[in-house]
Amino acid sequence: MDALNALPAIEALPLYGGRKASASLDIIVVGAGLGGLSTAFCLAQAGHNVAVVEATTSLGEVGAGIQISPNVTRLLFRWGLKDELTKVVVEPSGVSFRRYLTGELVGRTLWGNRMLQDHDAPYYHIHRADYQQLLYRLVKPWIKVHWNSRVTFADPTHISITLQNGETLVADMIIGADGIKSKLRETVAGCTGRPVPTGDAAYRAVIPTEQMHNDPDLKHLVDETEMAIWMGPKKHVVGYCLRAKKEYNLVMLHPDEHTGQASSESWTAEASVEQMRNEFVGWEPRVQKLLGMVKSTLNWKLLDRDPLDRWVHENGRIALMGDACHPMLPYRAQGAAMATEDAITLGVLFSHITDRTQIGPLLHAYQRLRHARATTCQLDSRMNQRNYHLEDGPEQEARDAAMREVMSIELLDTPSSGEPAQATCANLWADKDKSKLQFSYDAEAVAEEWWNAVGKYEIGSAGVEKHSRRVRVAPVAPTTADQ
Repeated sequence: MDALNALPAIEALPLYGGRKASASLDIIVVGAGLGGLSTAFCLAQAGHNVAVVEATTSLGEVGAGIQISPNVTRLLFRWGLKDELTKVVVEPSGVSFRRYLTGELVGRTLWGNRMLQDHDAPYYHIHRADYQQLLYRLVKPWIKVHWNSRVTFADPTHISITLQNGETLVADMIIGADGIKSKLRETVAGCTGRPVPTGDAAYRAVIPTEQMHNDPDLKHLVDETEMAIWMGPKKHVVGYCLRAKKEYNLVMLHPDEHTGQASSESWTAEASVEQMRNEFVGWEPRVQKLLGMVKSTLNWKLLDRDPLDRWVHENGRIALMGDACHPMLPYRAQGAAMATEDAITLGVLFSHITDRTQIGPLLHAYQRLRHARATTCQLDSRMNQRNYHLEDGPEQEARDAAMREVMSIELLDTPSSGEPAQATCANLWADKDKSKLQFSYDAEAVAEEWWNAVGKYEIGSAGVEKHSRRVRVAPVAPTTADQ
């Protein structure tokens, strides 16, 4: 951590119009991933004392490229990260879909300035490590981090956690941001969230773009900054630029040959480069050349979990967020986005707290605000898995024909919302209605609007004075209206 701590902190912009909670809480956030650091920042900015507990010894080069869509970048800009982000991100010009054997273009959606025009915020590609380090530099002046501190037990009665070294930490509230293998999930939801094999695994690799510049077949992939997707039977390949176009991120989805076996769900499991290449023999020349440049690769077994009904423990003091309660498959690029939206929702709600008796009602309000949207996104991610992996034949031909039709409409710059082809098109990026729901969403504004319309009367000081008793908001079954 020494090298990272030596970097200057990033000066944060004040959140919530400068509002701070009148009742300052001691809060533990378990996990220093993207969701955990975002949550720690949002709660600290709301005026709370936040400690982050992290099992690893430091932040490192974990993972590879990820995508941050406008529903996230608008929040990051408000936090003061705009200038720092522009140094390390790539803004993709669009997304293209190609046939695996020939490279024939069957679909394309233009992004770039259109994202800004349509959703008032850009779409970025970034290396996960760069993103995590920016968040850490942003939040480090406000929090205490316990590194090398694995949680072995969470006590909902005493609002405490026990670490592997025997130390016990006590707080007013605990947020489980400990990811897909969450220790707190069983405590909160009464289940471990048993992983279900998807039948897929993902090779991940990063290659220097310097090599690609020297190949006329690959140079355009860097120059155009377009996210490229090659679709084939039971497989697909995704490629896009990272780190100011200095690196190229590759994700190769393929059948999981060990579907029935247990898995550690590791992001860092080394895999055979030769085996990876053998999986894609016969794919078009650009794919072969890209895979030929890979020196090492990781293989990530993709396991799924059913949506949880309960994110908040019945005692109202421990809650889950991010992958701990709504893990996403990587087919819609919204895992980090949903965690960031969770974080700002918690921050907004807890910037209004005036008394500790409101902790439970506010956590239940957080679940009510977030559950339907996160669950819908979780299920949408599953749908793309099938769309990208169709076997050659009539269904694949119909998919490609629909994608071509939508592409031709868009390239003519004709309004495409409501076109019949969109309803069945596998290119969800071209569906303007879906994109508006996903990318124009402002989680901070939604939480503030809910507070002004409902929260301050049911939970806030007005509600406490009105009822002269402790008020509790019961968990509400999600509906489409909550999206």
